[in-house]
Amino acid sequence: MKKMRVAVIGQGRSGRNIHGKFLRSEDNDFCEVVCVAETDEARRACAAVEYGCETVADYRELFNRKDIDIVVNASYSQMHYPITKELLTHGLNVLSEKPFARSYYECMDLILTAKKHGVVVTAFHQSLYNPAFLKVKEIIAGGKLGDVLQINLKYSGFARRWDWQTLQCCCAGGVYNTGPHPIGQALDLLGWDQNTKVAFSSLGTVLTSGDGDDYGKIILSAPGKPVVDIEVISADAFAGDYVFKIYGSKGTLLATNSSYKLKYVADFSAYPERPVIREPLSGPDGKPVYCSEKLTFTEEEGDIKGSSFNVAVKDFYQMLYHTVMFGQALAITPEHAAQVIAVIEACHAQNPLPVKFD
Repeated sequence: MKKMRVAVIGQGRSGRNIHGKFLRSEDNDFCEVVCVAETDEARRACAAVEYGCETVADYRELFNRKDIDIVVNASYSQMHYPITKELLTHGLNVLSEKPFARSYYECMDLILTAKKHGVVVTAFHQSLYNPAFLKVKEIIAGGKLGDVLQINLKYSGFARRWDWQTLQCCCAGGVYNTGPHPIGQALDLLGWDQNTKVAFSSLGTVLTSGDGDDYGKIILSAPGKPVVDIEVISADAFAGDYVFKIYGSKGTLLATNSSYKLKYVADFSAYPERPVIREPLSGPDGKPVYCSEKLTFTEEEGDIKGSSFNVAVKDFYQMLYHTVMFGQALAITPEHAAQVIAVIEACHAQNPLPVKFD
């Protein structure tokens, strides 16, 4: 198998601990890291040992190389757009970390630049391959829930944060940092409907030391589709009860990233029809009673193996490999990434936060 030759920009938590972890692992037998670009000398030295490849201090040294099939842009969030554009302009395929850019305009500029230079660009939305998310999609498609009415996605916890990813000037805050995961999954469950709107959003700062948001509530709607309720909140001490909660006409699905529970009525035709009764309901003794019946539920549960940071990373890179090396269409496109950013941009437009740091 011909290996895809990869250059990685950045050896921070994403570049080293997510992309790098996979690229260095035994699970990777189809990618080869040929160069790492990192400004920090100590991290460069570490990369040389860990990857056994060449390292450079300036990503611009990648521009004229002919031994690179794709560049992973895991730089600072505010640098994703300008660095990706430079790489595309020099004829390099690019996988950008999330967020793809700050605005929908910047996303479309990257898409048009890639088309102009005949190269591939997309963003690392590996959570669309998250095993728990794929299980949710499988159960919905199987029909056990009936008609889906509402989708809740909760990517929350209770923690303080004080690094650069709390700063608006760094294209950061919870919705830019974490939001692309649930927002991408939400849009996927809505079929990437172009008529999706941000029906409501609220952003705020609670525990963060920066001026970015660490409270985010987003409600999405699209014609004829379920309502989607997204939470990205750093002040939720009971966040572990679920990540996905799907309400259907036959039952409910509750899932974390490691397990799921399903409770539903298998066949409503087994119960008598209930025509509307206008008169107050009474029992045999004439006393008032509440409108109720006993339904028999079918319950299922199971464990889920793998996460967005192991299995999903490999699956994403395999998808990317077939695009870069064999010309297959991207399953996760830059247009998908742009739609995610459009939602985030709308939330910030609806909830402008005071800028406290340059």
